[in-house]
Amino acid sequence: MQSLRAIIADDEQLTRTIVRARLEKLGHQVLAEAADGLQAVEAARLYHPDVIVMDIKMPVMDGIEAARQIMTENPCAILFLSSFNEEELVEQAGETGALAYLMKPFRKEDLGPALEIAVRRFRQMQSQAKQIEELKESLETRKLIERAKGILMDRHHMTEEEAFKRIHFQARNQNKKMREIAQSIITAAELL
Repeated sequence: MQSLRAIIADDEQLTRTIVRARLEKLGHQVLAEAADGLQAVEAARLYHPDVIVMDIKMPVMDGIEAARQIMTENPCAILFLSSFNEEELVEQAGETGALAYLMKPFRKEDLGPALEIAVRRFRQMQSQAKQIEELKESLETRKLIERAKGILMDRHHMTEEEAFKRIHFQARNQNKKMREIAQSIITAAELL
């Protein structure tokens, strides 16, 4: 796995030291440490890490709330650590977008695979979200072009093929996207 930029958030200094040593031994860079959830949120804003290894139960702001804020503002892979094996905590951790969960004390061999799983899942989710956004954009563009073709067909008695060619030709000549030309045709038609 490539080197990751990480933040460690745990209210126990010993745990932070152990996690830091293990992350560095695995070849990752620790950008910051946080002793509570609020510090974790602030560190994520400042450093934009690839991953945060975070305790669930911390003072000021717990890890669950910190993860919610981080996933809203600066999404990254989150690996939760906890001494508590409560089903409700695990469920809440999953709902925040956490992608892996390790029980304390964890074996040093468990951290690397858990990190890899968390980061891979996060990247897959980001990739899927991007694909969905691109599909929405493509569908919206298609709808605009269809609407613009309809306007050209009605107003200028063109065939569908002629209307499409006109939009395509204008886009090429004006060095614009077909979506922009279609939108301008729709806007002009709405003004009349």
